[in-house]
Amino acid sequence: MNRKNVIALFVMLFVGFGIFWWEARKIDFASLLVILKNLNYFWLLVAVLSMLISFGVEALVLHTLLKKEEDRKFSWWEMFRIPLIQALFNAITPFSSGGQPAQLVGLMQSKIEGARATSVLLMKFIIFQTIVLINFIFAMMISFQSVAKHFSGLASLILFGMVIHLVTITFLLMVMYYYQFTKHFVSGTLKVTLFFLKPEKKNRIIKRSLRSIDDFYQESLILKKEKKKVIKASLLTFIQLFFYYLVVYFVLLALHINNANFVDVIVMQIMIVMITSIFPIPGGTGGAEVSFKALFSTFIPSRPSLILGMFLWRFITYYLGMFLGIIGISKKPNLDNIDKKLETK
Repeated sequence: MNRKNVIALFVMLFVGFGIFWWEARKIDFASLLVILKNLNYFWLLVAVLSMLISFGVEALVLHTLLKKEEDRKFSWWEMFRIPLIQALFNAITPFSSGGQPAQLVGLMQSKIEGARATSVLLMKFIIFQTIVLINFIFAMMISFQSVAKHFSGLASLILFGMVIHLVTITFLLMVMYYYQFTKHFVSGTLKVTLFFLKPEKKNRIIKRSLRSIDDFYQESLILKKEKKKVIKASLLTFIQLFFYYLVVYFVLLALHINNANFVDVIVMQIMIVMITSIFPIPGGTGGAEVSFKALFSTFIPSRPSLILGMFLWRFITYYLGMFLGIIGISKKPNLDNIDKKLETK
């Protein structure tokens, strides 16, 4: 991590602490201690385990897309550290923009070719965005009317988040299947929207954008050829997200909220994922907490329990990944062992 990343990490920790302090400032501290004492720590441990399983399944997604018959055997740590690194850099960069480059560096540290690592990460990104959108569509079919009825303000944010995901996936699919049209469309759009820039700078942006489209198109050709891998990775991504969605349900059980409907809780978590995706602040900080309070106040009537539940959920799904990501960066794969295996082969 460079100095800028370290500063961003401490800023996000400080902002997160500030949000929880602000929410808890009017709560009686003694009542909070009573709730903490009476927590069901078994379910809290299960919640942490569920998050770790989610990271583990994401590592399997990466391994599925990366592995070829002629490859050496990748160690479990080589694969498992990549989701942790992604979690860290997603958490400290706006719109989670730092996760992809950080994963690329992590894979290259395992002596995986840069072009190949880029291809795999693009495939992983497309699959993830698609499964998130599919989950959201099912969630809307099940409970969106209820959400819209009780939380009209959040319903607008949820729909906006869906539109962003849909536009992203549509653009990627257009590059894959309507390559030339998309290039002309992007070039024309940028020429119009960047008219106020100097010609040199405008041309530089257009060339960089078109080069990115070219690179993605070449990688998409690989994606089309490896359908079995894509199907397997998609199923694993669904499982990965399911364990992530489960965390909040286990947190509710830890708070002795036993009357919450399982399906409703999962749907609410899916909605939160959509809402936080539209906030430019790293990790959707602020938006995630507000969404949790609005959506889960129906399940947790006690304000101290609600704030504690928000803290526990946020720590497990957000801050835990940040701390584990630091370990992922610090503990690099044993390159000497990799070299020996390659020489032996």
